[in-house]
Amino acid sequence: MTRIALCQIPVSPDPPANLERAREALARAEGADLAIFPEATLTRYGRRITSFAEPLDGPFVSGLAEAAKEHGLAVIAGVFEPGEQRVHNTAVAIDAQGTVRAAYRKIHLFDSFGAKESDLVEPGAEPVVVELAGVRVGLITCYDVRFPELARALVDQGAELFAVIAAWGSGPLKEDHWVTLVRARALENTMWTAAIGQAPNPAEASDGYGVGRSMLVDPLGVVRADLGTAPGVQVVEVDHEQTAAARTTLPCLEHRVLRVQQIVK
Repeated sequence: MTRIALCQIPVSPDPPANLERAREALARAEGADLAIFPEATLTRYGRRITSFAEPLDGPFVSGLAEAAKEHGLAVIAGVFEPGEQRVHNTAVAIDAQGTVRAAYRKIHLFDSFGAKESDLVEPGAEPVVVELAGVRVGLITCYDVRFPELARALVDQGAELFAVIAAWGSGPLKEDHWVTLVRARALENTMWTAAIGQAPNPAEASDGYGVGRSMLVDPLGVVRADLGTAPGVQVVEVDHEQTAAARTTLPCLEHRVLRVQQIVK
């Protein structure tokens, strides 16, 4: 059993304010083994991200690491790192001792629905699975969830849980896309999936980022928790025995015929 804190916080443009919100959320995550925050927890999306990007030993991640150690739980959160010419949209994974264990740099950039993330962000190249709180966690960031081959690559690397972090854009049917895609990735891989979005921030509502709807979905695609749109922290339980039971009932991973490398264009 793993206890996960779904930390659905609003994100402002100001990194110190966001770090303080994250610390407050961790203080409310009593009993959790792992706390997961949204994409772009460092600073709200916009051209500012190129100025506010920090290395992983910078003040924001260092502050998260101190808080993780203080509260004795692992943390996943979205930050921006300096890249060669632009920045990386990075999911950083910190263990309960405050050590950075992994950094996943978002592979699929959101050049859709009129947005152009690639103007500011350099894509990553490698899927990442990291062990936190005794669980192998596969990291997925926002637009990545639309690409089932990434989730399957994480399964092949031994992931036991998906952590999907997002600053999901609002718009017609977009919230429905989010719920459908998160449930699909859980169901098709018979995988517990913790998906965390930014809470809507009324002060920044015009930019369209943040619909909330952080969820825990079980290996058969059933939503076990849904935070709605309000800011909040909810501690939920992941029962790994249910993964084994689901895969006995629905052994679709065993029934795979095609692998990504076998598909010829």
